[in-house]
Amino acid sequence: MLGTLATAAVTLVGLPLLWLPVVGRPWAGWHQRRAGRMRGVASPPDPPRRHRYLAWLPAHAVAGLPVGLLTLLCAGNLLTAMVVTPLWWAFPADNPARLVFEIPVRDWGTALALGAAQIGVLGAVVLLVLPLLAGGYARATLALLAPSPAERLADRVEVLTRTRADVLEAHGAELRRIERDLHDGTQARLVAIAMRLAVARDALPDDPALVDRLLREAHEGTEEAMTELRDVIRTMYPPILADRGLAGALRTVAARSGISTEVDVGELGTVPAAVEAVAYFAVTEALTNVAKHSAAGSAVVRAHRSGDRLCVVVGDDGTGGADEAAGTGLAGIRRRAEALDGVVTVASPPGGPTTLTVELPCG
Repeated sequence: MLGTLATAAVTLVGLPLLWLPVVGRPWAGWHQRRAGRMRGVASPPDPPRRHRYLAWLPAHAVAGLPVGLLTLLCAGNLLTAMVVTPLWWAFPADNPARLVFEIPVRDWGTALALGAAQIGVLGAVVLLVLPLLAGGYARATLALLAPSPAERLADRVEVLTRTRADVLEAHGAELRRIERDLHDGTQARLVAIAMRLAVARDALPDDPALVDRLLREAHEGTEEAMTELRDVIRTMYPPILADRGLAGALRTVAARSGISTEVDVGELGTVPAAVEAVAYFAVTEALTNVAKHSAAGSAVVRAHRSGDRLCVVVGDDGTGGADEAAGTGLAGIRRRAEALDGVVTVASPPGGPTTLTVELPCG
């Protein structure tokens, strides 16, 4: 009998604990994001670590539950006061309405005075006290769930390690692509030009017409090789950035996007070339996605500088639902930005709108 009771007790206590890792972290993460919105603080996208939310749960039960109950109590009493005050006369004479401190209400003067007092006190609590309690609870939640400096450093090292590997992989792929383009295109044309010039040199004394044709073909091949070489160079660093700067390049990309796009570029100052390139490619890729996938009628591109950070925003009024894992180029934008210690945020709920924000350091 005792063994059965012990087993039942362990089961009753253990089963909820088994669900704690499944439910606890998302629950704590939701409260962390909510507290961050209340305090205007950006919350980390990942749920808090285990030891963090295990320490937060008791504090939430001790502090959060009373705040919630006080809110419900105030709301209920306010509603009661607003309903009972004008309807005091409907109560029977032997059981009159009672608003505050069980004082019976038998006339309009008492009803209005007590109702106004109750509504005033509860209104002051709702407007003054509850925001202070909610703000304190939000600060405590953020403090308990926020990663420690050591954890932030570990997260930063992990991000840098991952982005470094991505950058090295992307750099290797880019070098292979450039080598392939030069080998298959420009190099082949230059070899053909060299062969034509060699034949023309040998035929110069005997066949001037052949020499003229070969030189003409060599000239045409040179022009084509230069065009291909420009195309390869353009993929390495867009010449339009050197010619027009980032502001002019963004306006040109927007004009060529095939969709009505509003461009708002503030004073950017001096921006490093690598940052300009990442911002340009991000806007180009984002507008390409808008034209291909969003069914949007219009888009907007904004770029401004705040201190030592460049912020670029691309938004559209399309159908939303952008998925970074669906191969729409968002992952590439994120890799490029994180390689420069940048941050990418995508907000794209089903039904739209979609907003892509890229923040890049300029220091």
